[in-house]
Amino acid sequence: MLIAPPPVTPDLPARERILWTAARLFYADGVRATGIDRVIAEAGVTKVTFYRHFPSKNDLVLAFLAHRHTRWMAWLDEALARHGDTVAALVPALAEWLGDEGFRGCAFLNTTAELAGDLPEVATLTAEHKAAVARRLQRLQLSGDAPPARTPTSEDAALLCTLMDGAIARAVYEGDAAGALAALAHGTRLLAR
Repeated sequence: MLIAPPPVTPDLPARERILWTAARLFYADGVRATGIDRVIAEAGVTKVTFYRHFPSKNDLVLAFLAHRHTRWMAWLDEALARHGDTVAALVPALAEWLGDEGFRGCAFLNTTAELAGDLPEVATLTAEHKAAVARRLQRLQLSGDAPPARTPTSEDAALLCTLMDGAIARAVYEGDAAGALAALAHGTRLLAR
């Protein structure tokens, strides 16, 4: 998995083992489908240890999203830079993730769909994550042409985020990234004109 947690080993501190285990299970199987007992068993901790670090499953879910945000943004920043840091770089960067065998869509949108009604903080973290993605996309160059380089406006960045979220959703429901990436590429070309 491209943005996968590392193997959980006994030498990791208990909190990290719990968080990495939850990250893997929540993303792969969903938050509601993953019980605390399974996280505890697979992390190799006791219930007392688990509850010392995370007083409730909700606390673990919020920690998972905060952790996912940090990891995903680092990956996005590196992938965009590697592909040229232009709006067009969004397509090959996203292709890496959408084509990954562990891809299951956006962890934030998935968790929001599952829990936002019961845990409103999830929707807040999702909005904050999407705003951070938009800020990163606003730093892209609209094309690779020589100066003067133009960067996307905040409206352009919001459009790119919407196109990206649509591509992610389409790749999930089609089970194939090709159509989603083609549509995203078309949208980025229109924006770069």
